[in-house]
Amino acid sequence: QELLVGSGGGLVQAGGSLTLSCAASGRLFSTYTWGWFRQALGKEREFVAAINWSGGITDYSDSVKGRFTIARDISVNTVYLRMNDLKPEDTAVYYCAASPTITELRSTVQYWGQGTQVTVSS
Repeated sequence: QELLVGSGGGLVQAGGSLTLSCAASGRLFSTYTWGWFRQALGKEREFVAAINWSGGITDYSDSVKGRFTIARDISVNTVYLRMNDLKPEDTAVYYCAASPTITELRSTVQYWGQGTQVTVSS
C-alpha cells in the first residue's frame, strides 16, 4: 500500500529557512512525480512544486520560484522541499503528493500525505 509521510514543519522568522521531507512507501513511487501543495487558513489548496520520477524535471509556482527547491532521493524514497527566504505569506499547512506525471499532479493528485504546518513570523 502506498503511503506518504510528511515532516519538517515548524515556526521560523521571516527570511529564515526550513526543509520539509516526505517519505514514501510502496513500489509505485520510484516512477511517480512527487510534489508539494499548501493550504493557508481560509484559502484553497495550491500547488507549490513538483519533481518528476528521474529528478530531471522540476516545476514551481511563481510565488516560490527562486526561493524553494524540490529534490528527491530515490535510495530512501524521500522528497525534500528546501524553503529559503521565507515570508509570512508562506504560512500554511504543506502537503506532499504524488501522481504519475507533473501534468496529472497539477490537476488530480493520486496520493496525498498528511500535512505539516509551516508558520513564518514577521
